[in-house]
Amino acid sequence: MPDPSRQPPPTPHGDDQLHRTVLLTGVDLAQFLGHRDQLISDLERQHPEVEFHARDHVLTLKGEAAQVRAAEAVVTEVLRVARAHGAVSASDVREVTKLVERGDGPTAAQMLSEPILSVRGHAIRPQTAGQRAYVDAIDAHTVTFGIGPAGTGKTYLAMAKAVQALQRREVAKIILTRPAVEAGERLGYLPGTLEDKIDPYLRPLFDAVGSMMEPEAVPKLIASGTIEVAPLAYMRGRTLNESFVVLDEAQNTTPEQMKMFLTRLGYGSKMVVTGDITQVDLPLASSGLRVVNRILRGVEDIAFADLTTDDIVRHSLVGRIVDAYTAFEEQRAAEKLSQDAKKV
Repeated sequence: MPDPSRQPPPTPHGDDQLHRTVLLTGVDLAQFLGHRDQLISDLERQHPEVEFHARDHVLTLKGEAAQVRAAEAVVTEVLRVARAHGAVSASDVREVTKLVERGDGPTAAQMLSEPILSVRGHAIRPQTAGQRAYVDAIDAHTVTFGIGPAGTGKTYLAMAKAVQALQRREVAKIILTRPAVEAGERLGYLPGTLEDKIDPYLRPLFDAVGSMMEPEAVPKLIASGTIEVAPLAYMRGRTLNESFVVLDEAQNTTPEQMKMFLTRLGYGSKMVVTGDITQVDLPLASSGLRVVNRILRGVEDIAFADLTTDDIVRHSLVGRIVDAYTAFEEQRAAEKLSQDAKKV
């Protein structure tokens, strides 16, 4: 009996043309292809020299031989990701293409499809090689710094690892913290009670952890102190034992606040510090994240995961926007240096 997954022999079309087919088995076809065959559009964006046509459970690839073979390898890996995960995104296709082109290490499916958590049928997992390296660093080190632009998943993945550690009973509690306001936690000018004042700054952390657990469980865990969401100032004077601690928006800490936070580390605990050193809102003080980046790199059991625009998993335009702003800031800094040199 013939093997249904066996590839039919290639059919040449001209001297360097190739026609290949891939059987889309083991997946929900409608979910795999997406609305209006979005997957085909994503593949065409990464492989413009190749024609893709989907009919029933057969995907046909036509084009120049080398390009078709490369695209076929990508489709095979994307199919493996879908079989393991249930769906694929445009960022999956983009990342799989890069991994296949590099051709080193584990397969893209192995690297991308291993989930951290599964919540209501939705798997939370790294979606880029940079994100996978970040998650692996959290597993392997006591303190990990996740540094990168918005949209790279640095906070979301850290919180997923915190929830995973709690569910596995590796820690007794989760502590989520961030500077309460950008200008050094000055809350007095805001109206309302202390809870009213800090809520806008901590709400994103509440929302994120709420999306990773059953809705009814989160209020109970917060009430019992198993999950704590608090301003950074509340960490002073404490020793955090058997806790998974996430410090978010760390670029808006002062060097003194950063040192205070890191020295709260207790037995059986793990810390993840996230931030974007290009988005410092402190008006006068130096950023604690920038300073610690120079001080602690190379220290044993501390890891720095540097995420880039390649790791942004929002709309692809976000990466281009971040790159454009970065280039603008670099040009402006160079012009200022040139002007200062002329004054001298």
